[in-house]
Amino acid sequence: MGQGAGTTVQVSTGLGPDYAVIVEPGALDRLPDLLGEFAPAHKYALISDDTVFGLHGDRVTRLLAGTGLQVEPFTFPAGEASKTRDTWADLTDRMLDACFGRDSVVLALGGGVTGDMAGFVAASYMRGVPVVQIPTSLVAMIDAAVGGKTGVDTPAGKNLVGAFHPPRLVLADPELVTTLPRAERAQGLVEAVKHGAIMDLPYLDDLERSMAVLLEAESEALTRAVVRSVELKASVVSEDEREAGLREILNFGHTLAHAIEAAVSYAVPHGSAVGLGMILEARLGEALGITAPGCSERLRGVVRSLGIPEHLPPGAAPGEIMSYLGADKKTRGGEVRFVLLSELGAIDRADDWSRPVPAAAVEEILTAAVAT
Repeated sequence: MGQGAGTTVQVSTGLGPDYAVIVEPGALDRLPDLLGEFAPAHKYALISDDTVFGLHGDRVTRLLAGTGLQVEPFTFPAGEASKTRDTWADLTDRMLDACFGRDSVVLALGGGVTGDMAGFVAASYMRGVPVVQIPTSLVAMIDAAVGGKTGVDTPAGKNLVGAFHPPRLVLADPELVTTLPRAERAQGLVEAVKHGAIMDLPYLDDLERSMAVLLEAESEALTRAVVRSVELKASVVSEDEREAGLREILNFGHTLAHAIEAAVSYAVPHGSAVGLGMILEARLGEALGITAPGCSERLRGVVRSLGIPEHLPPGAAPGEIMSYLGADKKTRGGEVRFVLLSELGAIDRADDWSRPVPAAAVEEILTAAVAT
């Protein structure tokens, strides 16, 4: 699983300069020098939620101010409920009030919500300023901070308003994950499981063997996992930056996950929704004769080892989940499309990377997942 500490993965982009993802324990201490190399600016807007800022904000501001860099923090309430157009408007208005110009850089310090939110602020502020992603959660290091997707949630669904805006740099310091509760690390590891399930069976095997030490944030195992997931995701987004084809495979488990999240007003953690979504979408593929038998049961075992429920959360009625599927970004001509496995480590491909699936088959899978 990768090469250990101090690994740099390059991501190709047609929307701006190629960028580096640096995965290195302790790398946050090098932030001032790295900003000078990759994202010099007159002034830096440090965007973070109030929880993460309480953990790491003072350290980052002292690091930058101590080397003469101008930095001003902008915080918002932690949680998915803050990932809205209202929060985006508030952050951009505060930056305008503080006289940030086009020679500014946004620093996204936090998890996936902060990365998406700050990235969207950067993409739209004065028609676009650079952003540096500094993920502090495992899900952000493994997945969300890489690829240039930014956006906010709406009542109609998750991430439906946003932009592609590649970062100038992603600085992933696995030491930051040690401040997270074990349950939060489990949420991030779901995305690593997804990467193995769709592209790399030996990686999935390694994750399964290493799960206990990964959950305890053992540095070497954690760094290897972050590096391998970044390598896999970078290989996909470098080929298909705007999700016109291959990048759809990264949505495995997410079609149902996003609908489940919307059905319960985002009361369920994203990783939990994706873990359940992978199990259900593997069952769907098996029921349709597309996915090899046994894949869903293997995924169920891995997801259970993370302590993630395998049934629909309370209040997530199958009919309501179905009503949100139409807002999925893969929907074409009114047909909901799913990314399905052929076997573990490989996605089935017919005419495209996703395929339409009969609504009755989806509803049957959802109904069977209701806790009894």
